[in-house]
Amino acid sequence: MDLEDLPGVGPAIAEKLREGGFNSLEVIAVASPAELVAAAEIGEATAAKIINSARAAADIGGFETGDKILERRQSVSKLTIGSQALDSLLGGGLETQAITEFYGEFGSGKTQIAHQLAVNVQLPVEKGGLNGSVIIIDTENTFRPERIKNMAEGVALDSADVLKNIHVARAYNSNHQILLVDRAGKLAEELKETEKPVRLLVIDSATAHFRSEYIGRGTLADRQQKINKHLHDALRFGDLNKAVVMITNQVQVRPDAFFGDPTRPIGGHIVGHTATFRLYLRKSKGEKRIARLVDSPNLPEAEAVFSVSLVGIRD
Repeated sequence: MDLEDLPGVGPAIAEKLREGGFNSLEVIAVASPAELVAAAEIGEATAAKIINSARAAADIGGFETGDKILERRQSVSKLTIGSQALDSLLGGGLETQAITEFYGEFGSGKTQIAHQLAVNVQLPVEKGGLNGSVIIIDTENTFRPERIKNMAEGVALDSADVLKNIHVARAYNSNHQILLVDRAGKLAEELKETEKPVRLLVIDSATAHFRSEYIGRGTLADRQQKINKHLHDALRFGDLNKAVVMITNQVQVRPDAFFGDPTRPIGGHIVGHTATFRLYLRKSKGEKRIARLVDSPNLPEAEAVFSVSLVGIRD
């Protein structure tokens, strides 16, 4: 079914929708009326009608029984991190169609894991990969192709081929960062029918720009609203492309905490509720790092030890 077959969508509106990134029924079905109003310059009632028709055509948005959901979850794939202990902590690796957040202080291994996933996603499925390419939104200028070369050699992949399947964009501020998720959707659509469709989106780090631009309690509500929309856009990207969404997050230290670990992730409850899985990374001796699964909808809290070596993330 084409966009023009939807009620209220003529050639002119269809063209505007495609220009705005709404180029499939699934994308329209999960959009809000306000997004379609802005993209196609139509009324809100028309936008709602188009969305409802797209939901019916794409079979999205109705009630389902638990057994159907269980059956559909069999299609969820897992991406290996490279460490058996870390994979076990996450029930076999990072899930597609979910956000996995890694937070911790500097040097705890967040960006190293992001680099390793960018390599591992290109592995064949039987080796724990997803046989796909990756989009990286780099907010802190930490992407290093030299590191990718080391890690590619560690899993016996050709580093030149690996680098060609990594699409990196540097985000210069929070608005640019939000825009890049939209651009990522368009790039994923272009690569959908290729040998390496996009199966991983990395945002490293998701909160750095928001933290530096929105200072003081007066800006907190606006900041949280923008982070909320940004992460939901990323989650929608994962759903539409059957991709893994991996984000890293900075931390702050609570000065009023007298007992326990005073380290807390940035973004508060908004990030906590949106991320499907949350892992807290801590430094240990030498190359060793400790990962703690803090939140998951189906896995128990637990810890795993892994190492960051020259060839990448290992046990």
